[in-house]
Amino acid sequence: MSEEKEKEKEADDRRWYVIHTYSGYENKVKKNLEHRIASMEMQDQIFRVIVPTEEEIEIKNGQRRTVNKKIYPGYVLVQMRLTDDSWYVVRNTPGVTSFVGHGNKPTPLDDEEVKAILRQMEGETPKVRVSYQKGQAVKIIDGPFTDFEGIVDAIDHERGRVRVLVSFFGREAPVELDFLQVTRLVE
Repeated sequence: MSEEKEKEKEADDRRWYVIHTYSGYENKVKKNLEHRIASMEMQDQIFRVIVPTEEEIEIKNGQRRTVNKKIYPGYVLVQMRLTDDSWYVVRNTPGVTSFVGHGNKPTPLDDEEVKAILRQMEGETPKVRVSYQKGQAVKIIDGPFTDFEGIVDAIDHERGRVRVLVSFFGREAPVELDFLQVTRLVE
């Protein structure tokens, strides 16, 4: 077999596997595994380690913050060529509890699943996370209806808007507001 064909075959053996970790230890496991790969010279068998995250806008106390949120808490993706040695290195990394698969045999992810996860991670616009729920009492803190209280009627995550039913002049009227224009009423 030519050298080029040999390299192609090697590249074809690369698959993505999912490892289960202690929740909250995903980044530590990634760092530990990358260190073990370097110290045990496994770069030719274990290629990439990813903690799938996405940017999210969190609104807390009227402040907008961008945070990286783990898409799959407790899981880390590893691109590797599965051999006894590579399995041993990954499986015995501190914080790794197991591979995801049937019995002792790790099951590789489908290429489409991996592409979907990577696309989700590279998403252009961060998602907005709000703590409002339909039917919840809120107070308007900005705009022409400042200090009015109302009930959340609908939440539009795509546009970052919330529709609040506000009562004035004895009638309920829907008012569309930005997430930052309302705050939860403490009950």
